[in-house]
Amino acid sequence: MGLYDENDISLRGLGEVKNADFVFAELYTSLMLGIKIERLEEAVGQKVVLVSRKMLEEDDGNIIIAAAMEGKAAFLVPGDPLIATTHVNLRIKAKETGIKTRVIHGASIISAVVGLSGLQNYKFGRSVTIPFIAEGLAETPYNVIEGNLEAGLHTLCFLDIRAEKKQCMSIKEALKTLLAIEATKRKGLISKTRLVVGIARAGSTTVVVKAGPLNEVLSHDFGGPPHTLVFPSRLHFVEAEALIQLANAPRSIWELTK
Repeated sequence: MGLYDENDISLRGLGEVKNADFVFAELYTSLMLGIKIERLEEAVGQKVVLVSRKMLEEDDGNIIIAAAMEGKAAFLVPGDPLIATTHVNLRIKAKETGIKTRVIHGASIISAVVGLSGLQNYKFGRSVTIPFIAEGLAETPYNVIEGNLEAGLHTLCFLDIRAEKKQCMSIKEALKTLLAIEATKRKGLISKTRLVVGIARAGSTTVVVKAGPLNEVLSHDFGGPPHTLVFPSRLHFVEAEALIQLANAPRSIWELTK
């Protein structure tokens, strides 16, 4: 379904859904806050059945498998299927059951971050999710950022979602979480002068991209979710100029190209 609302689905995807006998969708891996099920149903001309995490993970997606045994079933997911939104187990089960499957690709936050920021795709390392601090102070995000920086690679940080509460972590919450981890690790990795890039509502007409020192991005008003965060490593000169021109970064980031 792409990044933001029902208008992001591709023409190929739209055609497949219109010709399906059963249509399912999930909105827990990304809330897609711009979408309305009623508008989605109107666009595809079909009744759309929302499925929960429990239906897909604990119940092994049996509701979709059963429908596919009777006819053509379309399963709509946010982003680009099987990339950041992973349901590979469902596809494997379909294959084992003798059900043919096909993936219709869409826009992903992974490629959107590259396009919006001007950072180069081949310079990204391992991605990581920053969980809500209430779930415990997990050090994995810190360790991933550290490892990528040591390798000269950028880090894309997905921000946690509580789908049942329709709650998305903000850039400010994510940075405060990392600062809390820094307070225990004391390696100087997450400092107030560290260059970060914040992106809000990728795919919408109100997208916001802001790059700068952590303390400046921390106080920036990004507006509503969803939010994404990037920790750049050493910059190519084109990346530096892109962040200055496209993300209002200070010219001092040219130091990171040396």
